[in-house]
Amino acid sequence: MTDTNTTAETTEKATFGAGCFWQVEDEFRKIDGVIDTAVGYEGGHVDNPTYEQVCSGTTGHTEVAQIEFDPSRVSFEELVAKYFAIHDPTQLHRQGPDVGYQYRSVIFAHSDEQAELARKAIEEAQERFRDPIVTTVETAAPFWRAEEYHQCYLQKRTERPGLLSSLLGHS
Repeated sequence: MTDTNTTAETTEKATFGAGCFWQVEDEFRKIDGVIDTAVGYEGGHVDNPTYEQVCSGTTGHTEVAQIEFDPSRVSFEELVAKYFAIHDPTQLHRQGPDVGYQYRSVIFAHSDEQAELARKAIEEAQERFRDPIVTTVETAAPFWRAEEYHQCYLQKRTERPGLLSSLLGHS
């Protein structure tokens, strides 16, 4: 996904952890104003970790989707609203069947303004949930791009018909 009318100087980044990064990336790719996405690992203490290392739970990383967006077309607040719509922010260190610290609910803020807006969104979203929201807001740390086979994973699966695509009605 690229947009020739948008330059790097006019884009911003947003980084979200919300369980397995495949679905998170797929949902954000559908939003007008999102220029690019990448999945990777953030927040740990090992440089350039592998998927296997992150899944072991020993690196301290979270699976994240990093979103490059054009703020003149989609706001950070709109991205955060989508974030809360696509996962359960009340589940600690898990999303559905995916369990572990790497699946925690976290927003890595790329600016003080993003951090403030994210905290405000959490307060507002709490009204819609019975259980406490456990999403944390943290300063963006080094982002380590995941292995290439993880990038746009669900999109690749629906473009190449197979059993999963057939079962989902994408063939």
